[in-house]
Amino acid sequence: MIRDKINKILDILPEEELESVYWSIVPIQKSYEFKQHLSQKGVQISQLIYEENKIINLWDKTFAKNISENLKKEIHYEQFKWHIFSYEKQDCLKKDVAREAFDTISKDELYVMYQGCSFVFLYTNANEVVSKDFDSQQDIYIFDKNFTWTYVHTHESMCGPYFYKVL
Repeated sequence: MIRDKINKILDILPEEELESVYWSIVPIQKSYEFKQHLSQKGVQISQLIYEENKIINLWDKTFAKNISENLKKEIHYEQFKWHIFSYEKQDCLKKDVAREAFDTISKDELYVMYQGCSFVFLYTNANEVVSKDFDSQQDIYIFDKNFTWTYVHTHESMCGPYFYKVL
């Protein structure tokens, strides 16, 4: 059993090494708890394998379509796509108003992606999902399958969350 193997490793490590072990498994625990919480709401999560680049490019083309390449460089868009909102280059709802908009919009199926990650997830049966569910997540982009709106939760407490709806 894997737990026995882990315990054997922990038993031989000196106390000063255990703290680094602890901090290395905390993200795994948080990820597990996040997924479990959504699962309890009936959300089904699947990773898209072949469409991720197409979906990421569509997010860019849809939600940052009016932002020039030069402006993207100036605001460090490639580092954080959400800079289009924090630098106020794209009108959007912010903070509690953004949360409320996300909480009330229909969201049976969602795409979910993270900054700097080439994975895209599909959340189905997601109508019970609310903004608070993503408070533990950083630099996460949530949007509907028709690309009509996006909700972004950043790693910066003073930036976001943001909600943008295509007019």
